[in-house]
Amino acid sequence: MGTVSPMRPSLLPEDLRIRLIVVFLAVCIFSQLQSLETAFFAFIGSLILGATERIERSLWRRLMHVEGFVLLIFITMPFLIPGPSLFSIGPLQASLEGVARAALIGCKVSASVLLLMVFLGPIEPIRLGAALYALKLPESLVRLFVMTVRYVSVIRMEATRLHKAMRARAFQPGTNRHTYTSYGNLIGMLLVRSLDRAHRVENAMLCRGYNGRYPYAELSAPKPMDWFSGSILMALALGILLMDKIPF
Repeated sequence: MGTVSPMRPSLLPEDLRIRLIVVFLAVCIFSQLQSLETAFFAFIGSLILGATERIERSLWRRLMHVEGFVLLIFITMPFLIPGPSLFSIGPLQASLEGVARAALIGCKVSASVLLLMVFLGPIEPIRLGAALYALKLPESLVRLFVMTVRYVSVIRMEATRLHKAMRARAFQPGTNRHTYTSYGNLIGMLLVRSLDRAHRVENAMLCRGYNGRYPYAELSAPKPMDWFSGSILMALALGILLMDKIPF
């Protein structure tokens, strides 16, 4: 219950508790990087790890969503931070310092998100919740996390069905009052149907003996190989931090 059983060798620890600790500390380390070179090195390292672990295409597509946010930073930040001018668009001056800062943030964000996807992307929410509970996180917080992750996809499917129903009735979005009213009705119906589904799910859980707590299974002790691979990955992350703090 607490381990992953891949069909091929993996560089990641199988025990989910060690995975969570390693990825949490690694993301904290990446957030403290100040050098663009080391941040880029961290991103390349995460990219290589993702390619080595052969993560699913759907996870790579999720990374593209994050890169849209990074692209927005690249568009705006060069014009917000003062410094030597790199180029100008009318009255707006893009600074070299702004471009460098945007690149630094982009590398850190991309490296952190990619690392999270590699470590936790293929894991089922209930197993991840069991590992979080084993790490002594509050049970109510773990339960909220598991339920949210489980039913966000259900709500998204419901929203897709409602949107298809609107399109079947020849709805064409535009910048007019009818569009705003239609989307307002869509959101309202989505909330009503989500609440109704939540009541049905709660009743089904109560019929199956649910008493307000998930019956998480007892996890087995981590294997020596889990500690070894976790230590190696943690040492690599600390090495990146050392490269950032100590100039060579």
